[in-house]
Amino acid sequence: MQTELQRLLTENKNLKQQLSSEKMKFDLNFFNDDDDEKVKYYTGLPDFCTLKILYQYVEPYMPHSRASVLTKFQQLSLCLLKLRLNLSHMDIGQRFGINKSSASRLFLCMIDVLHARLQPLIHWPEREQLRETMPMSFRVNFGTKVAIIIDCFEVFLERPSNLSARALTWSSYKHNNTVKFLIGITPQGSISYLSKGWGGRTSDKHVTEQCGILSQLNPGDVVLADRGFDIADSVGMMGAELYIPAFTRGKKQLSGDEVEKTRKIANVRIHVERVIGSLRQKYTILQTTLPIDLMATDDKKNTTIDKIVIVCAALTNLCPSVVPFN
Repeated sequence: MQTELQRLLTENKNLKQQLSSEKMKFDLNFFNDDDDEKVKYYTGLPDFCTLKILYQYVEPYMPHSRASVLTKFQQLSLCLLKLRLNLSHMDIGQRFGINKSSASRLFLCMIDVLHARLQPLIHWPEREQLRETMPMSFRVNFGTKVAIIIDCFEVFLERPSNLSARALTWSSYKHNNTVKFLIGITPQGSISYLSKGWGGRTSDKHVTEQCGILSQLNPGDVVLADRGFDIADSVGMMGAELYIPAFTRGKKQLSGDEVEKTRKIANVRIHVERVIGSLRQKYTILQTTLPIDLMATDDKKNTTIDKIVIVCAALTNLCPSVVPFN
């Protein structure tokens, strides 16, 4: 009886280990079961087909050696898992059967690969492409002139030890040290512009005028923004026009025309806030406080945080738009 009990206990332990191993492979077979909810949960992508196409696109550019413990697909899964769920490197290491330093190294390596390959997905369309596919909510109120809707969002950063860096990254709006990004979306809802990161202290106006987005505008374009973007003159220098909600400061009340114009702008400008919300929700690494060592730059002066945000934005562009066409 004792021998039989011991045998059953050993068998049970082995089966549990085998089940655990099967669950944590995160290989093609793990996702290849028509369970799109699993793909959404672990990667943020809409379905297995999109995940497979992404892998086929980046696989030739992924470094790999015979000594590698993980397959190329598992390395991609590791990176997406980190972006999507913001798991610690210790947790990821346990899931993939590697140590936390290897998990950290593989994540940073994959971020470099994905940044290089996916950056073109953040693309400013030609004017004719924008006009031909302009959603009805824009056509009714602004015709086909709207080229981009802009806003800024911030990502929390660990408090720098350097006093100058601490001052430059302090955001009075967020009451924290942050990195600020300017994001622009098309009326169709895709991310068409993303600046490099700026210190949280930098004003929205300064970021917009210095990041290079204005050079993308064509004469006759319309830019939609919030009241904080006091850039009408800068936009006008490019032959374009800025539409922002009317200011109420110094006025007892807005005129009827101002109220109607503000309502029309607000009804469509909210789409950029929805895209930012979707970006943060899909890739929760952007909701947390990022370590200061991710501010290290490469030879092109891109910080790792810049790369992470660009990769998350590009992956978001692979998902269905938040803007209805009708």
